[in-house]
Amino acid sequence: MQLFSQIPMTSLIEFCRILRHNLAAGLTLRHVFRQQAERGPYAVRPVAKRISEQLEQGESLESALKGERKKFPPIFLSLVSVGEESGNLPEVLAELENYFLLQQKLWRQFLSQIAWPVFELIGAIFVIAGMIFVLAILSQGGKPFDPLGLGYTGSSGAIKFLIHAFGSIAILIALYFVVTRTLKQQVFVDELLLRLPVIGPCVQAIALMRFCLALRLTMETGMPITSTIRLSMRATGNAAYEAHADAIVEALRGGEDLTVALTKGKVFPQNFLDIMANAEEAGRVPEVMRHQGVYYEEEARRRMTTLSRAASWGLYVGISCFIIFLIIRMYSSIYGGFGREGLYDSLMK
Repeated sequence: MQLFSQIPMTSLIEFCRILRHNLAAGLTLRHVFRQQAERGPYAVRPVAKRISEQLEQGESLESALKGERKKFPPIFLSLVSVGEESGNLPEVLAELENYFLLQQKLWRQFLSQIAWPVFELIGAIFVIAGMIFVLAILSQGGKPFDPLGLGYTGSSGAIKFLIHAFGSIAILIALYFVVTRTLKQQVFVDELLLRLPVIGPCVQAIALMRFCLALRLTMETGMPITSTIRLSMRATGNAAYEAHADAIVEALRGGEDLTVALTKGKVFPQNFLDIMANAEEAGRVPEVMRHQGVYYEEEARRRMTTLSRAASWGLYVGISCFIIFLIIRMYSSIYGGFGREGLYDSLMK
């Protein structure tokens, strides 16, 4: 799957930093990629080697990157193409390095918030499996005791419970990737995420932060506005935004102003469109996009913190419901199936 085939974030950050410094020092793209193929981050070396071979044959960096789409995130591919075309590749790489550092920090913050609830969930699953195993030992020679009333008895029942519990989690994760990757339903999923409370504002802030960065850099190159919009929408890394690029481009070709055209996309919030209208009227779109990029970066941090806390509390609630369900099942199995005296006799036989 594409997610697991991409270059790790740490290696990508180091890659951007090395490229930026070497190119700013006057080295050519061919020399830099040849160097990275030999001494770059381990995950980057095979990719850099293939790109280096393409560059040696006279291909542009944009063309060489087309065959490596699964290795890099969309914003990297889009902005590196812009940087090469405009001659500002070192500056673009600096922006990408800062962006990936922020993304890495937000992801680590999210993981730190949900680590303890996930640990509790895993611990609860193992405790229940251990209880099934211990009760099987205590009831040896007697009727197998099913504490949950779900058919989990003995050591085999404990193993089966672990397989079912962790298998269910794995199936849910796999189902997400099947829907978004294999079935090509990423647009539907991203649009759904944008509408969800807590998750939606966070996803929107990250997408708008990327859009502002890409729009500023592309508009500073002087490239056609239609190409600018297509690259910027692709740079959001959000299929719901990218799917509306055609509608926006058609509006621009029909003579509409940029703000009116963005309205056709139906994915931009009204406050963003109001700011864009003022910037367009004053002829300061790149400058305003720089400030908006900073604003949405701060919003992404704040909303990611809110999302992390909500996910943490959601896991706590889920674990509590899971444990309450098991307690009810155990009570029904013990007192409904055996009775107080029957349970004692079953365990002591």
